[in-house]
Amino acid sequence: MAFTAAKVFRGHAARSSVVARPAGRTSVRVQARYQAGVGLFGTKAGMMSYFTEDGLCVPATVLALEEGNIVTMVKTDETDGYNAVQVGYKVVPERKVKKPELGHLKKASCPPMRHLREFRLKDKNVVSTFQPGQQLDASAMFKEGEDVDIAGTTIGKGFQGTIKRWHHKRGMMTHGSKSHREHGSIGSATTPSRVFPGLKMAGQMGNVRATVKKLTVLKVDSARKAIVIKGTVPGKAGSIVEIMPAKIVGKNC
Repeated sequence: MAFTAAKVFRGHAARSSVVARPAGRTSVRVQARYQAGVGLFGTKAGMMSYFTEDGLCVPATVLALEEGNIVTMVKTDETDGYNAVQVGYKVVPERKVKKPELGHLKKASCPPMRHLREFRLKDKNVVSTFQPGQQLDASAMFKEGEDVDIAGTTIGKGFQGTIKRWHHKRGMMTHGSKSHREHGSIGSATTPSRVFPGLKMAGQMGNVRATVKKLTVLKVDSARKAIVIKGTVPGKAGSIVEIMPAKIVGKNC
């Protein structure tokens, strides 16, 4: 039985499509998430202590804005079936970009860039304000005190046990205990005679996409090409993150 699914290319937003099901089952519509607005790419530079005007010391993350953040494509309902703005980031030599993607960037008069990402929006009028080849300005898009959502890949921890991965408690380390850091029982033998799906067990930890919501912008430094965010963001120093306007129910979503 053949199945069809929405096509995803390098993390780009996929079109809304109907996934075929076997006979006797209803069809399911697959649709990508909408963003509150067009965002930017940034590179996590590290963390620091930031002193506010009130004299408070708060933890902060510095996001460097490397060369890029250029609009590479604008999609509308008429041309592609949905509204989105594609943004490129991190200019690299041509030899590091595949030829099909290099031709796509040249069509928009953009330099070779390593990362491409689509920000899918509901409002067509907002999408129409962007043009291919347009340089995005962080100081115009984000202001101090505003909330943003930041998405990235978390730090990989490798294969870990349940104590570190799921915060399980260990057994006694003395008095003849035979279970120190073991997982313990994973289910009954006779009924149901199987292990339930989703049981918290040892396995790969980290290295997954995560979004931290409603982080406050402390400072936008255009001279140093950096944004200071209150709190922590996914990934380690050097990781690429996406900075987007915060989605607030009842306001912009």
